[in-house]
Amino acid sequence: MGAVAERSGRQRAGTEELGDVRERRREQRGWYFYDWANSVFSTSVLTVFLGPYLTEVTKAAADADGYVHPLGIPVRAGSFFPYAVSASVLLSVLVMPLAAAFADRTGRKKPLLGVSAYLGAAATAGMYFLDGDRYLLGGVLLVVANVSFAVSVVLYHAFLPQISTPGERDAVSSRGWAFGYAAGALVLVANLALFLGHDALGVTESVAVRICLASAGLWWAVFTVVPLLRLRERPVPQHTAVRVSLGQGFGQLADTFRELRRYPLTLLFLLAYLLYNDGIQTVITQASVYGSEGLGLDQTTLIGAILLVQVLAVAGALLLGRLAARHGAKRTILGSLVAWTVTVGVGYFLPREEPVWFYALAVGIGLVLGGSQALSRSLFSHLVPAGKEAEYFALYEISDRGTSWLGPLVFGLAYQLTGDYRYAILSLVVFFALGFVLLARVPVRRAAAAVGNLPPGRI
Repeated sequence: MGAVAERSGRQRAGTEELGDVRERRREQRGWYFYDWANSVFSTSVLTVFLGPYLTEVTKAAADADGYVHPLGIPVRAGSFFPYAVSASVLLSVLVMPLAAAFADRTGRKKPLLGVSAYLGAAATAGMYFLDGDRYLLGGVLLVVANVSFAVSVVLYHAFLPQISTPGERDAVSSRGWAFGYAAGALVLVANLALFLGHDALGVTESVAVRICLASAGLWWAVFTVVPLLRLRERPVPQHTAVRVSLGQGFGQLADTFRELRRYPLTLLFLLAYLLYNDGIQTVITQASVYGSEGLGLDQTTLIGAILLVQVLAVAGALLLGRLAARHGAKRTILGSLVAWTVTVGVGYFLPREEPVWFYALAVGIGLVLGGSQALSRSLFSHLVPAGKEAEYFALYEISDRGTSWLGPLVFGLAYQLTGDYRYAILSLVVFFALGFVLLARVPVRRAAAAVGNLPPGRI
């Protein structure tokens, strides 16, 4: 009887464990879909369509000297879009930690994710009404959408340690990035078909762009339903489950910064990420400038290269995820930084007006782009104290968004001092080299143990 009872107990335990695995896989599949939902905002809206279109709308509203006057401040029409982006980044840096503190203290990540996602999606869909000289409407919608996007991404990241075991996180994070890049490529192809064929479809170029912008918002809204249905909240300890006021939220943020000093290895990783990710973001934003101004390439070539990066980033994220399973996330990221350094260095030597070589550069970028970002996210998840996921991922996003001016500043200074975009692109090597040096100095197992986490077999 004892043996039967023992065997029955083992069977029940096995069934419960299998059920846990099934539930975890279900949540992970739902989690992937938020990358699928929001990535079209980054790709179609911020990277391709909104900048040129909002600039044209602003020019239509400008006075004879080429200035608009939001809030009575004279602004060159060509500067309005980057100023709006900068304002949205600054505001998101202030809002993200507050939302994160609220989420961790109340245990309500999912409702906050839903509110921020649908607010951003609504603002993006509202860009359909951006026509004529409504540049102020465009600026407001951009700020609302980009801040909402930032907040939702922090909350999305914070679910990663809760829906995956330590050994699964590299693969789960990589699949999420792959989903995002796949959606970005798919929607961008459809958007480009509409934009390039607008005459045949009987719509103006302006209407085509507005449809592309609005479709990104609708896509974001529709597919956000999946993670909201599948993700579940985790209970928080009684001593932390409290109402959080505005003042308490900022107080909690200050506590998080003070606590971070107790974990110098986590801080060292954030500094390394700050440097090499700034290099990555600058390559993404300035590659088209280098292609057009430095290499004399046309817009069709540049859009084709962006699409190629999107497609290859899917394969790259999955490939680097597999390499991480064999060699560990840290070694794989270090290898990707070597690849970034070589790719950017080769960019210096590209011949002018030769699209094939620029496409080759896009191949190199695409293969390391998604993987280096995905593995950085999963590696950081091991360095976060349990119950503080949203707050620490807010710091992670601040080290991304809050410092994204540094790389473009170096790029711009290099061009200003030399008058040559080749030296500007080459200057970005320093970000990857310094990031490599700092990351190599992070003992990740010791860093994970310092915050009370058990690292996986390979990290």
